[in-house]
Amino acid sequence: MGGLTKAGPEGSVLVVGAGPVGLVLACELLQRGVAVRVVDAGRGVSAHSRANVVWPRNLELLDRIGVTDELLGLGHRLAGTAFYSRGRRLATAWMSRLPDSPYPFALTISQNETERVLRRRLGELGGTVEDGVRLTSLDNAGGVPSVKLEHDGGRVEELEPGWLVGADGAHSTVRKELGIDYAGPPVDVSFAITDARLTTSLPEDLSHYCYAPSGAIVLGPMGDGVHRIALNVPHDAYDQHSPPPREMFQRVVDDRAARRSVVEELLWSGSFRVRVRIASRFRRDRCFLVGDAAHVISPAGGQGMNTGMQDAFNLAWKLSGVVLGEFGEGILDSYDSERRAVSHDVARSTGWLTKAGLVNTPAKVALRDAAFMAADRTGLFQRRLAPQLGQTAVSYDGDRHPRLPVKVAGQADDAPHLASGGWPVIARDRHTVLLWPGTRTPPADWRRTRERVRAALPEGTPVLDLTRALPSGPARALGPAPTVAVVRPDGHLLARCAPGRPTEIARLLDRAVDPRSRP
Repeated sequence: MGGLTKAGPEGSVLVVGAGPVGLVLACELLQRGVAVRVVDAGRGVSAHSRANVVWPRNLELLDRIGVTDELLGLGHRLAGTAFYSRGRRLATAWMSRLPDSPYPFALTISQNETERVLRRRLGELGGTVEDGVRLTSLDNAGGVPSVKLEHDGGRVEELEPGWLVGADGAHSTVRKELGIDYAGPPVDVSFAITDARLTTSLPEDLSHYCYAPSGAIVLGPMGDGVHRIALNVPHDAYDQHSPPPREMFQRVVDDRAARRSVVEELLWSGSFRVRVRIASRFRRDRCFLVGDAAHVISPAGGQGMNTGMQDAFNLAWKLSGVVLGEFGEGILDSYDSERRAVSHDVARSTGWLTKAGLVNTPAKVALRDAAFMAADRTGLFQRRLAPQLGQTAVSYDGDRHPRLPVKVAGQADDAPHLASGGWPVIARDRHTVLLWPGTRTPPADWRRTRERVRAALPEGTPVLDLTRALPSGPARALGPAPTVAVVRPDGHLLARCAPGRPTEIARLLDRAVDPRSRP
């Protein structure tokens, strides 16, 4: 039975899909006062959880919605990721040696637990998830979405939300209804995965990528003796009716893993086939794609959920600004260009990791092993791969908008300040101006320069005076010379200006918030 078409409030947002990405987006919008409705087809919380790692950059961003501390209390911290070949350790990417993150570690935690925390936070912000509600059709011909939602029991509701976000997974109905292509590079591999109780001599503070001529295996400690185990298997070797058994995992652990480990008990197991896919566009008019609806990448490196969450953070501050009249709609084009470029970069890096684990000829194995060891000895592995895995190296528009090593204020009205350890804390919902005297002795007129900059800024602009006692990461990112840095709400640099040109800084901020412009 159909329902009457209802026009949602002009600023209302319909989020289709209540996985981690959709929940993050909804929390971000709700805490800014944007009306949000979240519907989910009813997959609920699965007994089987694929994503199990949150990298340093996402721990920073999750601070924006106030859940990082709770996740830290539930998860297991990892200092880095070690790589082995035939039992010999080749190299290690250390999160603990990242100088530019207040969270220098990875956190292993089941996706189910992450979703529970996010759902609880959604409720605290006044939101709910409508489970058992499926989007069945979408008409975007007029530039404003018109949808049909089918409820459990058969009732069909017709709705015209102001905005629509598809967070409904790799088989996204939103993407299909929008007619957006979904293609990708020729990576096609199947994996068996399990969370298992493991007795092992491998260090519990590292994840372990183990390569052998027969294939690759990953062992990721999750605390209390439980490990996530993932390994490549032939296509169609297993399915939902015949999941991978303990004996198979033990056999492959014996063959591929470094050191001796005993698989004591499987808490669950499953298999899946990965084909890398990236949507040809992430935005069409007032409709957007985030997470797996926009991109599916190789699980190597545990980048999928983290990349999707960064989609949500990137979109949320821009969309809320548009809905609240702070930005013009043109800024939303940058969501598509920025996040699509990052998705292709992540697909390339995870594809490379996947292929590195599957080489099996003696010559290629020797070449890979030699390359890994050389990169580790020279420090290249740490400089390049560790930030890539930790997603602290994400930058937009080439190097124009790099991430800055900062934290985010807990409340919308919190003034920027220096946190314990000297980390700069920026405003959560507005652009912040950082006044940096440089790493050398400040210029004699630095106090006067700061006063001139402050006087030229639009009223109410969040400003933070920094000191030369910053941690090495922020100090290195800002550079040795005095500068004024304008930071976006997501912690990425909008632009930097010479301190002696305050009117240029003011014009930059005007362009960033002028509804007719696109920062």
